[in-house]
Amino acid sequence: MSVEQPTSASPNEPVIDAEGHFHVADAPIQLGHYSLEAWLAFGLFWLLAADVFYQFFTRYALNSSAAWTEEIARYLLIGTVFIGIAAAVRDERHIHVDFLYRFLGVKPGRALATVVDVVRILFFGAAAFLTWQLMGKMVNYRMTIVDLPMNIVYGVCMLGFFLAFLRSIGILRKHVRQGYSPLERPETLIEETVS
Repeated sequence: MSVEQPTSASPNEPVIDAEGHFHVADAPIQLGHYSLEAWLAFGLFWLLAADVFYQFFTRYALNSSAAWTEEIARYLLIGTVFIGIAAAVRDERHIHVDFLYRFLGVKPGRALATVVDVVRILFFGAAAFLTWQLMGKMVNYRMTIVDLPMNIVYGVCMLGFFLAFLRSIGILRKHVRQGYSPLERPETLIEETVS
């Protein structure tokens, strides 16, 4: 009995041949397109999952809940979200409202999309700066149960904002170079996802 290597079926080729054999293959897994921010958010997410599992295990299996797990889970969730913001900016996955661009001409649409890009840069830059200022005022504050400085949490938030600020600058440069943004051509995001 010979085993055939699976081949990838073209769009016009049937998945099941005349003899009833199934002919498909998985696409190769490529992890290279994920950014540093995505990997950091992924790591924080799995630390959060381990923390919540430990909390569940100590509460329901050992009947003696570990008090620190709830606080740490909250901070890990905050870190996952704020680092994930930068990953979403890099991949242009934040919510876009492109309805108005359907009615604007090419030049007004391009100008408005550029304004949106600049406002995004200013927002993330201001948020990183304000978080840095807040960290200066929170130097003496400690976490409630775990005896660690609260600035660890604010530092992760500032890192997320700063990385989003840097990625926003890169996104603006990309949009200027290619001459359009996904606000003007939302179908480009779908094409990038499919290809």
